[in-house]
Amino acid sequence: MTDHYRTISAASTGEFKDRGSKFIAYAWPVRSEEEAMAHLEALRKEHFKARHHCFAWRLGADGARFRANDDGEPSGTAGRPILGQIDSFGLTEVFVVVVRYFGGTLLGTSGLINAYREATAEALRAAEVVEKIVKDTFTLDFDYALMPDIMNAVKKLDLDVSRQDFSDRGLMEINIRQSEVADALLKMKALIWKVSTEEAATLDWPAGLSVEQV
Repeated sequence: MTDHYRTISAASTGEFKDRGSKFIAYAWPVRSEEEAMAHLEALRKEHFKARHHCFAWRLGADGARFRANDDGEPSGTAGRPILGQIDSFGLTEVFVVVVRYFGGTLLGTSGLINAYREATAEALRAAEVVEKIVKDTFTLDFDYALMPDIMNAVKKLDLDVSRQDFSDRGLMEINIRQSEVADALLKMKALIWKVSTEEAATLDWPAGLSVEQV
């Protein structure tokens, strides 16, 4: 199970020049293709005189979704080298656009590949790379009579609480690393029941407590 990945913490830029052509790379952390395309449209407006706005993105904790676009450059000379650098840095949830201002001299296939690769590498080298943990979220809906035991279990297991609401009933949202979900829920059940994990594995949640994945 892939429950962690590497991405960048914030936007970054890099630049590469070759024979008069200028390649400006912009990198962003993104969570969706729609978010990436919004960055692209804003960049097209900002650099409306540029000849090309080539890009690539890779999405998902497992990096399974990707796209590369040459935006008018010869096939395989722009988008693929950009994506190649994203992969070389071991990143996902990342979008990179390289804006090219043509300098009057044709660079050839190898020159273009090198330029788009180097501009992207400069932007990613300038970025802070961070590791993100993928978590599943669960809602605990409970009677107040169970509140002391539930709060004690959450505290002992040091679970990440993202929401609490105490009105007619207690409501709490907890976030658990995907690879630790089964173990954490079993330990929480054992603490609430005040039994061993072996015995807890044979029991349902106590009456008055509902545990649902969001």
